[in-house]
Amino acid sequence: MSKTIAFIPIRKGSKSIINKNLKKFCGKPLVSWVITALNNSKLVDEIIIASDYEEIIPESHLEKVLLYNRSFENAQDSSSTESVMLEYISNKNLNHEDTFILVQATSPFTKTIHFNEALEKFNKDNLDSLLSCVSFKRFLWTKESKPINYDFKNRLKRQDFEGQFLENGAFYISKVKSILKFQNRLSGKIGIYEMPEYTGIEIDEEDDWLIAEKIMEKYSLNVNQDFSKIKYVFSDVDGVLTDSGMYYTEDGNEIKKFNTRDGFAFELLRKNGLKTGIITSENTEMVSNRAKKLKVDYLFQGVKNKSEVISEFCSKNKIELDSIAFIGDDVNDYELLSNLTVKACPSNAVDKIKSIPKINILSLKGGEGVFREFVENCILKLK
Repeated sequence: MSKTIAFIPIRKGSKSIINKNLKKFCGKPLVSWVITALNNSKLVDEIIIASDYEEIIPESHLEKVLLYNRSFENAQDSSSTESVMLEYISNKNLNHEDTFILVQATSPFTKTIHFNEALEKFNKDNLDSLLSCVSFKRFLWTKESKPINYDFKNRLKRQDFEGQFLENGAFYISKVKSILKFQNRLSGKIGIYEMPEYTGIEIDEEDDWLIAEKIMEKYSLNVNQDFSKIKYVFSDVDGVLTDSGMYYTEDGNEIKKFNTRDGFAFELLRKNGLKTGIITSENTEMVSNRAKKLKVDYLFQGVKNKSEVISEFCSKNKIELDSIAFIGDDVNDYELLSNLTVKACPSNAVDKIKSIPKINILSLKGGEGVFREFVENCILKLK
């Protein structure tokens, strides 16, 4: 039976940044960030760390993680990444139908959602290979002073410039059989998975490291955030507690599909002393009934401006805004999510929501138990 293997090559011989892969980056060893993201993916079966370190590898205790001692020959400055990939594949006699993800430890911005969406695209589009890229909108010239990718006589504004894609080096996906046949991480029908522009920086030099930590502080949810302040957890309904589907009976009555796993999450919050709430733009008896069953403390329906309602709620209860966590998925949640410290969205939220700095993009879609994922993996785990 085929499986999906994530392969992370690291070595101790880095010269520009000494012991780079194990050096603390935003409070965690650099390699820990991609290991954690991969471990949280239900689509990844094994995580192989190919290393020549004698030190203990971070997160090596995790169930999915396996260590591989790369050979001395393939741990030199001159060694190619392909050489250690092929060494591992040959030594372990992998199934040729296995999916192989080459993951770079120097790209700590890669989240679980990125791996999941890329794997889904790889399979859906029947690709031979896939690589991660960022949109690159810069005007390029040759040494001979000739423009490469634009007409300087008709200079476009940046927002109107189509640009190109730039490899960000985060990961590459192929079948094992393709790697063996072509001796390369890429071959055949190649697809591109586009990642956010800020993921374009690779950490190879000291200056890269300083810049990357600042970027991480801006875009990563778990950096420099105090979850102990959270006392109230609110959720949207459509697209979070439901799958956004519009279901109708033969009589023309609308019904909604809720996930029972989310119900347990509300119970977990109560047991841990947190108040819960639902805030939605709709006003239906269905949601009222669901809120009663979930025993939520606060229900706000028919809300036109969620940010205003929560601000009034804070003023009335004499609490700070950073004591509230919220999960939403669509543009009417944008203002509230932007104003909060702790916020999340399902994996299928609209792009505008997923672009909010420091938002936690979860691995599940709306209606799949994503509220429970938010509660268990963020709110309670990090308090």
